[in-house]
Amino acid sequence: MKRRSLLGIVGAGAASAAVGGCGAPARLAAPPEKLGARAGFPGMPEDCRVVLDGSNDRLFGRIAFEALRREVAYTLRRGGMPGSVDFLAISGGGENGAFGAGLLTAWTQLGSRPAFKGVTGVSTGALTAPFAFLGPDYDGDLERVYTDTGAADVMTSRGLVAGLLGDSLYDSAPLLRLIRRFVTPAFLAAIAREYTEKGRLLFVATANLDVPVGVLWNMGSIAASGHARAAELFARILLASASIPGILPPVMFDIEVGGERYQEMHVDGGTLAQVVLYPPSLGGDDVRKEAAAAAPRAVETLLKRKRRLFIIRNARPGGNQETVERSTIVIADRAVATLIQSQGLSDLYQLYVIARRDGIDYNVAYIPESFTDKIKEPFDQAYMRRLYAVGREAMLNGLPWQNVPPGFNPTPIHRLAQASPR
Repeated sequence: MKRRSLLGIVGAGAASAAVGGCGAPARLAAPPEKLGARAGFPGMPEDCRVVLDGSNDRLFGRIAFEALRREVAYTLRRGGMPGSVDFLAISGGGENGAFGAGLLTAWTQLGSRPAFKGVTGVSTGALTAPFAFLGPDYDGDLERVYTDTGAADVMTSRGLVAGLLGDSLYDSAPLLRLIRRFVTPAFLAAIAREYTEKGRLLFVATANLDVPVGVLWNMGSIAASGHARAAELFARILLASASIPGILPPVMFDIEVGGERYQEMHVDGGTLAQVVLYPPSLGGDDVRKEAAAAAPRAVETLLKRKRRLFIIRNARPGGNQETVERSTIVIADRAVATLIQSQGLSDLYQLYVIARRDGIDYNVAYIPESFTDKIKEPFDQAYMRRLYAVGREAMLNGLPWQNVPPGFNPTPIHRLAQASPR
């Protein structure tokens, strides 16, 4: 979801000061060691999540190779050979997720939408990602989420005083109910089949504030685990990825380390990155070791196949110009919004570097500069419906993809020498 400034929300919401129960909720201590060292969920597979600090790169390599092995086996059973693959990374952006939803449904209408090998989602992108992963059959649900959802479907006010003394200004119980409505046994089973049979991967990013570090959750592994609480964990991960710090409460995950119970505090994945693919520290050596140990020919398959990355950035590349009042809250709110915008742009550049390094075709789509509508209130339905239409129009009127990040000129400076008169 879009990470609005807490100062801005406080300044705008001072009128809703009904007081409920006050005081921050209690919690268990965080694990004494870095996330991923020995912490785990009883009954869940060890590969259910990857820590984005470089410590789990070999684990990610193993997940990638095992997925490749399942994909190859599935393709051979059907009489084919592994071909090119496509990846989709969906960014945060709150209500602006309507743009990506419209783009995806229009892509289906064009008949050229790929069955993505891997899908990643952050924040509002995490809510979109499972629908995008499962494909066109779920376009109707995706459209409803981003055109029929209002503020009451996402959050309820706790009152200004209670919010400031607790862990958030709003309660996210409505959003959790919305997520649970879609995460049905059939929904989970469909994701599990794509993961176990075809080797397709679905990842959702959260931020563990206790460390702090980003975490990629292997949603296919969780869906296929058979654990009695797999659906609830799946839903709570989606909730955590969309939980704006200070606005919505953090999601606490109970874990065990050495027989002791602890808790981790997870919030909006956009706190650390607006869009992700895989850890930038992950290199060919990490995947190569896993592949070569079991099937040396898999390395050749990895190197030869064509790979394309599609990024949906649910934001405009630049901000709106406005006269900023000389007010502490207004100035701070504007500065935080600018920081978030800048971070999102930096993330697109990081993915560009990764794609260039790993030989992946880079494609990014973002909200056009021509869309200048301003949101009137959180989850303004009229705004979201207009933006949904903008996403559809961008796709139907010609592919919206750019092969470089916004503002980047790919022409090397040394070309000046070739153009200079002698």
